[in-house]
Order: sequence, then structure tokens, then C-alpha cells
Amino acid sequence: MALEQKLILASGSPRRLDLLNQVGIEPARLMPMDIDETPKRAEHPRSLARRLSSEKAEAAYRAIKDDPTWRHSYILSADTVVAVGRRILEKTEYTEEASSALHLLSGRGHWVYTGICLVTPGGQFRQKVVETKVRFKRLSTREIENYIASGQWRGKAGAYAIQGIAGAFVQKLVGSYSNVVGLPLYDVTTLLAGEGFDAAQGWPEA
Repeated sequence: MALEQKLILASGSPRRLDLLNQVGIEPARLMPMDIDETPKRAEHPRSLARRLSSEKAEAAYRAIKDDPTWRHSYILSADTVVAVGRRILEKTEYTEEASSALHLLSGRGHWVYTGICLVTPGGQFRQKVVETKVRFKRLSTREIENYIASGQWRGKAGAYAIQGIAGAFVQKLVGSYSNVVGLPLYDVTTLLAGEGFDAAQGWPEA
């Protein structure tokens, strides 16, 4: 008899959970990992996304590897980084930070990098970094102020959530939309399928 396939999502992001649910994947467990997300000196945004997703996966793997209930599970972690050139725009918590970030993004292109890391039931680590280029229209002072008043920027890398009001700011997007939300679905499902995880097991039947 085949073993039940279990997926642990090493993230507490409601957006990542919603995205997985969208494609019929229901994680058996959520394990947000509390790690230091401070960029290293001169660290490239792409390298930061890769490193943080790896560190989250490693922390989750250490936490469950000796637990017979979970040690044969798949572990999926991710980290999203927003950058203008090499300048990393970290998660914003204060209105001043959000205003500064939105003024910087106004009328120009930026990159969204999401590092994904999958740990297989056999303890193998598989990694990938997916990048999407996004261009914002030129934002007026009023638009920035109104968006800040909405609160949708709080806790978001780059001070915006594309699936909300800020979707109206996007003039052009090249790459994966779900990557900007927080999890590149094509790449995640392809990675899972390549390691034997049957994502279709959770699909609804007519």
C-alpha cells in the first residue's frame, strides 16, 4: 500500500497557502520558521531569496526529521524578495518605509525574486529561484497616500500586494504573476511532480 503523501509548508503566509489551495494542494501542516532575514552585506537579491528559502527548509527539516509522524513528508519553503536593481526593498512595517518604497517604484521597473526549496521524503534538497519583472505606472502623491491609508502594504516586501489595490498600479508584468503574490505555481508544481508528489490527488471531481 502506498504511503500517504504529506506536504509541510514551512511558511505562515496566507497568500502562499491560498495559492497552493488554488491548485488543489492542501498542506498537512504549516510550519512558519523564525529565521533572521537580514540581507548580508552586498548580497544580491536573487541570492538572498535562495538563501532564505534554503534556511527555512533546513530549519523545518531539522525540526521533523526525528518525528516518525512527519519525517517522510515533503517540505516546501519559499521567500520573496523585491528589488530595484540591487537595492532590496524589505517588508514594510511603518508608513514612512511604505511611502519611500512606493515613491521609488513609481514609474519604473523592479524585480520580484522568489526562492523555493523542496525537501523530499528522502532528505534531498531541490532549489530554484524564479524572477518576474514588474513595471509600475507613475504614481501620484494622492495615490500613494490613499494606498498607504488602505493598510495593504503592511508586512509586504516592496510595500505592496499585487492581488489587492496595487494591481491597478502594474503597467507591465513579464513572468509569473503568482510569483509576485508569493509562490510561482508552475515551478512549484513542476518541482513537486518531478519528486513524485501527486498534486492532482486533491483536485475536485465533477
